[in-house]
This record gives sequence, C-alpha cells and structure tokens, in this order.
Amino acid sequence: MAKAKRIYGCTECGATFPKWAGQCADCGAWNTLVETVDPGTGASDTRGGWVGQQAQIKTLAEVSVEEMPRFSTASAELDRVLGGGLVDGSVVLIGGDPGIGKSTILLQTLCNIAQRFPALYVTGEESQQQVAMRARRLGLPEDKLKVMTETCIEAIIATARREQPKVMVIDSIQTIFTEQLQSAPGGVAQVRESAALLVRHAKQSGTAIFLVGHVTKEGALAGPRVLEHMVDTVLYFEGESDGRLRLLRAVKNRFGAINELGVFGMTDRGLKEVSNPSAIFLTRAQAEVPGSVVMATWEGTRPMLVEVQALVDTSHLANPRRVTLGLDQNRLAMLLAVLHRHGGIPTHDQDVFLNVVGGVKVLETASDLALMAAVMSSLRNRPLPHDLLVFGEVGLSGEVRPVPSGQERLKEAAKHGFKRAIVPKGNAPKEAPAGLQVVAVTRLEQALDALFE
Repeated sequence: MAKAKRIYGCTECGATFPKWAGQCADCGAWNTLVETVDPGTGASDTRGGWVGQQAQIKTLAEVSVEEMPRFSTASAELDRVLGGGLVDGSVVLIGGDPGIGKSTILLQTLCNIAQRFPALYVTGEESQQQVAMRARRLGLPEDKLKVMTETCIEAIIATARREQPKVMVIDSIQTIFTEQLQSAPGGVAQVRESAALLVRHAKQSGTAIFLVGHVTKEGALAGPRVLEHMVDTVLYFEGESDGRLRLLRAVKNRFGAINELGVFGMTDRGLKEVSNPSAIFLTRAQAEVPGSVVMATWEGTRPMLVEVQALVDTSHLANPRRVTLGLDQNRLAMLLAVLHRHGGIPTHDQDVFLNVVGGVKVLETASDLALMAAVMSSLRNRPLPHDLLVFGEVGLSGEVRPVPSGQERLKEAAKHGFKRAIVPKGNAPKEAPAGLQVVAVTRLEQALDALFE
C-alpha cells in the first residue's frame, strides 16, 4: 500500500499546501493551516476499501424502512438514553468530567455484553492490569471480555477485523493516533482522522463502537467539533464528582430522542441504575420550609419530579446577585421583571439564589411558574405544602402558557401522592387523576392567588 501523502489545509478557505506556513497564501489568514491526509493517496486499505466503488442509487420508495435491530446493553437506563438499545454499526461518543464514571459504565456494559456477544475493550490510557483490577473491584464477570492496550488506529482496526467483536470501546479517542500523520495524539487532525477510520469500520463491519471523549475546562468535548458530527450519538455525563448521582444525557441521537436522561447512583460496586429518579430527587425536609416547591420536568420520554429551592434575601450591593444552579440565569432575570410588572412584587433590592436539588439541569420553560412560586415563598417567608405540584410557562405579558405532555406530568405527580397541582389551563385534564386536585390558571395573578390563598 502506498503511503498516504500529508498536506496542510486552511480551516478558513479550504486551500491546501504541501508545507506548513504561518499564513495562508490564498486568504491571508494566520495560523489556520492544519495537517491532514490527502484523500487521493493511500486510502484503499485503512479506509475500508471504499475508494473506487460505485455508490448505489435508489428512490425513497425502494429504500427499506424497517426498524433497525437493537440489542440490550443489560442496563435499562443506558438503553433508554440510547433510544432502546444499541444499533449495529452505530458509533456512540461519551463525554464528561474526569472521574465522573465514563470508563466505569463502559466496563460494566462490556463485561455484561461479552457474556452474549464477542466484545473488545481498547484502552490507550490504562494498562490491562488496571482494567482487570477495576473489574474485580466492581465484581464484574471477567471470563469473556477481551482487553487490548493500543493507541495506533491501524493496529486497532486490524485487530478488530481479525476478532470481529460485536461491540468495541475506545478509551479514549484523544489518545489514538494514525501513522499517516506526524502530529501528536489529541491534535485536531489526529482526532479527526482516527475517528473517521473508526466510523468507516463500524459502518462496514456492523460493529457498535463506544468512544470516550475528554472535555475541556469549559465542559465541551475536546478536539474538533466535527467529531460530534461524525458519530451517531453523543452522550454527556452530568453531576458532581463528589456526589452520588450521575446523569447521562443524550444531546444527539440518530436512532432515538435527544435530551433523554438516564440516572445512575455511584456506589462502591460501580454505577447502579435509579429506576425511579423522582423518589430520589424528592427527598425533602420533614417540616415545610419557605422557598421550596416541586415541579414536573420532561426529560426525553418520561416525566421527572424535582424540587426547586429559592432563597431571597436583602441585598447590600448596588447590583443585587442573581445566582442559579441547574436553571438559566438570564431567564431568572426576565421572570423577576415579569413578577414585578404583572404581580406587583419588586425584587430590585433583593439577592435571589435558585437551585434544582440533585444536580439536575432543567432546560425547558415549564419551570417558569415553579421558579416564581419558590421566589415568592421565600420572599414572603410562607412555606408551600409538600403535596403541591407547580408547572407552566410564563410569558412576558403575564400569561401562563401550556407545556407539552401535561397529562403525563400529572399522572406522575398522582403516583407519588401529590394532592394539588397548579397548572396552565391548556394542560388541565377533563378528568383529573384520582386524589389530585388540579387548579387551572391563565394569568400570573391567578397563579399567585392560588398559591397563597
């Protein structure tokens, strides 16, 4: 096989050059030339033999639309996030902070899958002894899983073609390099080319591949953004490293719903599934305290009950503080303005702190009404009942708008023993769930009256 020719391409205009230079000769941009491989040379073997093959053309009516076969990972929460299980030939990228549990959950998954199908765990950061020690510490079955320590992508793909695993883990993509490039592992070109070879191998052989990705200090996946476009599914681990709960969220999924959430608990025996996360997040103080209210958020395909806490205190600063954990800080500022304009409650001289218990990040607008209820409860020092549920979107003109999947949220609340719910009129059911009183409101003023009647 002829050795691939290295070229340097400009990230701004796309021009290519045989040698690196500080400035692009075509567009004049500085420091934009990155190393890459000339696709016209040396690509017949490592790229899966695709060069020169004629692509098939079909009409949409001729294309089979049968459901893609899936197989379980032996973890119900991971299956939920993946959209129902793993798809043959899919490539899944998992990112998260160091120590959050990425390698742990993948080792658990592969040890269980290896009891039914051939599986290969490729580690570029740890030795085989370290992987074996973790498996024994977690009490995992070790007799079937094959482990390989390698960082050269050509050697990894050659081994995968020989072993033909059904599932393969690459831990991590930032440690993998290709011999066709001279740059160090973890660079933009190395990550891009290595991932491209793995994706091609997965699609050609039907092997499902998990890629572990490092994150930057801002929390984004390290390396080129094209990495997220190349894979089929992107999962993020959320939660504090010193906490017990871990949240696995799908931010991209070609085979299922995005924003699906899996909840795990970190124990000395690894990550354990939390099948009823609402019960975990609703562990509240025995006595009713001001500033606490429960809302129903929608995560992927299921409702989840979480507690929103607010603390409002007199500010001694020229600009009062607005601090949120798990909520959008800009939306808080907007809702406080709505509360002043349409509710007659000023907070311009108050510090406002908001927190979603359990480390959950609430991204939807259904939290608006619950957020304002918690702020009012803390401001007036009036606790809200434990059996009260609040959700709904609040507009700038003070109207309370309906949110998606209102019926399912109410059923989840009734299942956990809630007696009263304040919801938008558009989400009020014709027949409320047994034991649940539903109060429908259309304006912010009505909601405040219902909260503190």
